[in-house]
Amino acid sequence: MKPASFEYFSPTTISEALDLLSQFGTTARALAGGQSLVPMMNFRLARPSHLIDLNRIPELSYVTVENGELRIGAMTRQREIERSAAVLEGWPLLKEATGYIGHVQIRNRGTVGGSLAHAYPASELPVAMCALDAVFVLRSQRGERLLKARELFVGPMTTVLEPEELLIEIRVPPLPARTGWAFQEISRRFGDFALMAVACLLTLDGAGAIQKASLAFTDSTPVRPESAEQRLVGKRPDRDLFSEVGRLAAAALNPDTDVHASAEYRREIAGVLARRALQQAAERAASFT
Repeated sequence: MKPASFEYFSPTTISEALDLLSQFGTTARALAGGQSLVPMMNFRLARPSHLIDLNRIPELSYVTVENGELRIGAMTRQREIERSAAVLEGWPLLKEATGYIGHVQIRNRGTVGGSLAHAYPASELPVAMCALDAVFVLRSQRGERLLKARELFVGPMTTVLEPEELLIEIRVPPLPARTGWAFQEISRRFGDFALMAVACLLTLDGAGAIQKASLAFTDSTPVRPESAEQRLVGKRPDRDLFSEVGRLAAAALNPDTDVHASAEYRREIAGVLARRALQQAAERAASFT
């Protein structure tokens, strides 16, 4: 298959890219790593009349830590996150989740911002960012706005990004002391899309009880069942507790049935993966005490 005809632009600054998006509006699409958009164009599932390539904008690619906060430029390659010493030291959940994305060839080209803006339901980065309480910086010619991760995603492959807006930066707050992490995923083969994935953070207090919990699942959009998270707070880590919370969280999900798995199967494995992730996160948190 070949894409429908389009006009190609290659801006070198954010300002130039925003000018083009403002000019062409809904007929334009921004091209990041191209791992999702290009196949969609080839199958003519996406037919932009104007393609705005962001790959020549160096100010969109960086990984820095400022005042303890991780800042990632939207055009940063996923492989850079996976190999970053700063990410490994301060945000190991993000490194662990990134390692599940496709294969290394995909991660070499795929970008952090592109994956988030595409919002594919089985993607690892959206669910990890939700667990991490990341903040997204969106910019247009009208100005800039900051959104929490759970505010960006509104449906399968649908976000609140306006046609003239770009996702510029991702900001991830520092993790509290004594925080353990885990990312669990099941797919038909390693590198395939996840049938279900769970991102988990657990913070223990000085007495070993759970002080804070974050549990996010892949669904039609990333989901964090608050009742399940609250059920953990104040309790000591326990396998039976984790099994109960896994079942509670799974009941709150609304997964789809498709050719790969039924909704019932996805709900069942969500509970199992949650229990495993909670146990692993608790063990990692305990190692810091």
